[in-house]
Parts: sequence; structure tokens; C-alpha cells
Amino acid sequence: MRRYILRRLGFALVSLFLLSVTIFFFVRVTGDPAVLLTEPGASQADLDAIRQQFGLDQPLWVQYGSFLAHLLRGDFGQSFYYRTDVLELYLSRLPASLLLAAVAMAFSLVIGLPTGIVAAVRVNGWWDSAGKIFALLGLSMPSFWVGLLMILFFSVYLGWLPSSGSGTPLHVLMPAFALGWYFAAAHMRLTRSSMLEVLGSEYVKLARLKGLPEALVIAKHAFKNALIPVLTLAGINLVLMVNVAVVVETVFAWPGVGRLLYEGIAFRDFPVVQATVLLGGVMIVTVNLVVDVLYAMIDPRIRYE
Repeated sequence: MRRYILRRLGFALVSLFLLSVTIFFFVRVTGDPAVLLTEPGASQADLDAIRQQFGLDQPLWVQYGSFLAHLLRGDFGQSFYYRTDVLELYLSRLPASLLLAAVAMAFSLVIGLPTGIVAAVRVNGWWDSAGKIFALLGLSMPSFWVGLLMILFFSVYLGWLPSSGSGTPLHVLMPAFALGWYFAAAHMRLTRSSMLEVLGSEYVKLARLKGLPEALVIAKHAFKNALIPVLTLAGINLVLMVNVAVVVETVFAWPGVGRLLYEGIAFRDFPVVQATVLLGGVMIVTVNLVVDVLYAMIDPRIRYE
């Protein structure tokens, strides 16, 4: 078991190292931040001074070595644009993203789980067909397009909800639904397939032969066992929601990590982009590592393989 965990931990560290290399060199092909940090028509001397101030005049391999050395000490650098510590800036935006992800996850589970259960119980019926259409729309309709439609309908036409910003419970409803729409479809599909697999098992057939009520068979014997892969996916999706909500947070001007990443890209703020992507990668790799270890603890075939 220890060898399995160490191997998985090694894979996780290699993944984070490759991510750091990729994002470091990728942001530097977006352009020169000195052009955006100086006034239009700035002299070459002003541009060179900005590059020297942030170490952009050094060779790339020297810049990466300095970046990696600071990273190992937990120092993500200082923002070019905001002129503040990047980690503090990230942590100040993280609560808003966590709130948005939590509400979006609640939406996705409240919509996805019941729909998947009913679709499995009424398989090949009209509800199952409706569930398949819902899953198709959820997986194919972009979240930003759903968000724009909601703004047009609920904010412009009806005037029920604020179109952007944060501060009240009403502000979180539309961005959370737009973000959770895709994940609701994913949870519905997995719940349906898991329920169909469990409903065909021997212990469910035995429970029905005993004369137990159908509702008890579905709720206690079928759904309880079908929920395991769904909860695993939900845990991973919750982390993904925090880190992939760039478009939704930008559309609704939500002050979270996703919008911070967008601002960092727009202003060519290299430290902000690097820190946001790396910290998001740490979250995803950590959750996957925990899931792998839990699976190995539950199923001996995995850790002995």
C-alpha cells in the first residue's frame, strides 16, 4: 500500500512539474507585458526599465529557474498589474469561487440525481427520453451561451435578477445555474447508468421477491449502491467548478478565481496566470490522489495490481 501511494504521489509531482513548465512558457508567448504597463508611445528606455524591474530581460531558462526557486519556498511572486502579492490576491478571490461552485454543485445534484433515478426506473419510457434530451442539451450547450440567455430573459426582459456582480443571494443564482448546467447533465447520465446496473443485480431482484415496496427497493437497495461513483464524480467536479469557471465568471462579472485568471491573461500578468493555473492544478491533482488512495483502500485489486 505504501509503495502504491508513493508511486501515485510521484506521478502527481511530475504532473505539477510539467504543468509549471507548460504554463511558464505558454504565458510568455502571449506578448510583452511591458507594453501594457507603460503609457502609449513610451520610449524604449521606459520599456527596458519595466522589463528589468520584473526580470523579463533575463533569458527564459534563468527566469524559470528563479520562478521555480521561489515556488519551492511558497512564493508565487508579485502581480505586475495589481502590484500586490499573488497568493494574497488569489486567496482573496477564492471564497467567491467556492461559493459559486458550492451553489452550482447543489443545482447540479438537485437536478441531475432525481432525473437520472427516474430515467433509470422508467427506462425506455417518455421520462427516459426526456432525460436523454436534457443530457444532450446540457453537454452540448456552452455555459456562456446559457448565461447570456439567462441575462437576456431574467434581467433584461423580466428584471427579476441582477445581470452581474455579487453581494446578495440573487447575484449567485444565474451564474451558479449556468455553471452547474453542464455538470447536472453529467451527473444525470452517470446516475442513470449506475442505477440501471444496480437494478439488474441479484440482491435487488431478491429484495423484490421478498415483497418489499418498490420505493424502498429503489431508495435503500439500489440508489444507495449506485451513489458511490456519482459522489466520486461530484467531488472531482466540485474542484473543476472552482477552476474552470473563467467564462461564467467573466460573463457575470463574478469576482472569483476564474475572472482573476481572465484579467491576468488580458493584462499579460504572468505571475497571476501562473499562480492561478498552478494552484488549480494542485487542487485537481490532490483530489485525484485522494480518490486513488481511497479506491486502493476499498479494492485490494487496485493496490496489488
